Formats: sequence, structure tokens, C-alpha cells
Amino acid sequence: MVDWDDLRYFLALARHGSLSTAAKALHVAQSTVGRRLTSLEASLGVRLLNRTPGGYVPTLAGQELRDKAERLEAEILTVERDVSGRDTQLSGLVRVTCAETVGAHILAPCFSALQATHPDIVIELIPNSRELSLAMREADISVRLTVPEQHDVMVRRIGSVAFGLYASPSYLQERGKPDMEDGCPGHSLITQLGDDHEMTQTAWLTDLAPRARVAMQTSSHEVSVVAAAHGGGLACLACFRADTLAGLVRLDAPNDPPRATLSLIVHKDIRDIPRIRAALTHITECVRKSRAVLDPATPSTLVDFARAGNKTAR
Repeated sequence: MVDWDDLRYFLALARHGSLSTAAKALHVAQSTVGRRLTSLEASLGVRLLNRTPGGYVPTLAGQELRDKAERLEAEILTVERDVSGRDTQLSGLVRVTCAETVGAHILAPCFSALQATHPDIVIELIPNSRELSLAMREADISVRLTVPEQHDVMVRRIGSVAFGLYASPSYLQERGKPDMEDGCPGHSLITQLGDDHEMTQTAWLTDLAPRARVAMQTSSHEVSVVAAAHGGGLACLACFRADTLAGLVRLDAPNDPPRATLSLIVHKDIRDIPRIRAALTHITECVRKSRAVLDPATPSTLVDFARAGNKTAR
């Protein structure tokens, strides 16, 4: 008889391709993932994954099992959402995923305040550059600077974030003020990888400074902030973060960098669970109170949830 937990571990390893990444996603030790895979292969009498230099790759039997297991997983998740949707208690776990800077400087203070009014709600804050799947219950709520490509989720625009051009005083003393009319020759850039919203700011920066050299690329906005503060180069950074550091100077540019929309995302099946609704409301209120810091140009009136895949809230 096949154990569903064994299938769950197999799916994680098939999706992520490595024991360490699968273990991190499942919040278990690597040895547990390997042991579960061995147990499943032994019970079925067939090899499901081949270990290659590039990671674990499904065999033909493994791919067939993955397809069937994912259909089973979808059914189980649907049942879980239906049942959890009837939960009427203002208590329990709420898992929130976000980018690192958003988690550290917007949501962490927000959730500290939430405890004062709802002490029985436990927040699991998951800073992750990767967009976790709400449908697969990797998280309950997502706070992002992009609108996700996920099905059956509700999206609310709760604010926007302004960006600016920054460098450290020591860097400017060494390199001089960048000549933006001439494409910033002789200067170094710190650019972003991964997130679409960061690529928008990166495109602005590289267009502004085509003669500068890209010295660092990173998927972490927080790493960009620290690198720029230590003299690593010119960087396009979120103003609410960079303006708080004495080690950074905001530079005048011919035009402003594009703003990013801050979106609050939840799966449609769980948005009315009281603890989820309480967290959604609290996040929204905290961000709106901070809009003068995040972006002074944020409109005071923002719309309610819209379903992703239809017309997204703007």
C-alpha cells in the first residue's frame, strides 16, 4: 500500500531536483526525504528518480507516477481548502510569503502589532525570492511587488513602492559624480536578477548608465542595499529602505525609476477564514498607514480584491 506522505516527499524531490531544496520546502531533514524516496521505491518495486549531476530526474515510471500523484494532490488540497474554509476560530497558523526586504521592513513590524489584538494567531513569515504556490498550500498569503501567474487567487493592490538611484559617499568620492548625459562611464552597477519588478528597475538603470560596468548581480534586494552602502556601485533601490541608511546617498536622475505595485494575494477558497481575513486586514492597514514612506504618490483609495486571471485590481 502506497503511503501518501511518501508520495508527497517524492513530488517535492521531483519538482525541486535536489534533496536540500526539497527538504527545505517540506521543513524536514535531507535524510528524511531520501528515506521516504527509498521507502516508496521499495514498496512499488521500481526506480522512480535517477540521480544525475544536474539533480534528480524522473524515470519513465517516475514521470507517470508524478502525473498521477499531482492529480491526487490537487484533490486532497481541494478537500483541505473546503474543510478549512469552515474554520470559524480567530486562532491558528497563517503562512505568509514575501520578498526579503518586504518581510524584514514592512511585515515584521506589522505582525508584531497583530499579536496585540490576536494573540492566538501564529504567523509563519517566509521570505523567499521564489513565488510560493498558494494553490499547493506552500503559503496562505503572499505579499509581492508583482502580480503572480497563479490560478484561483485573489489580488488586491495595497500600495506602491518608489525607487531611486543610490550610491555610498565613499564610492562617489572615489569615482566622482556619474555623468548621466554621457552614460556614466567609469562607474559600476549593482543590478537585480529574478523578479520581474526588479528587472524593470534594472532596465531603467542600465538604460541610464549604458557605459557603466555591471559589477554585481543578485536576486536579493537586501543584498543590493548592503553592497551599495559598502561602495559596490550605483544601485536602483526602494526608497523606504535606502533612505534610512546613512551610508547611502540618493542621486538626482533625469527621470524617476518605475514604481512597483505592492500586491496582497490569497487563494479564493481560504480568504474568508477568520484568521486569514484578520491577517489580510492587518497587512492592508499597516501598509496604508506607511504609504507616505513607501511612496508619497500612492493614491489614498485602493480597490478591493479582484480575481487573478480576470481583471486584476489596479
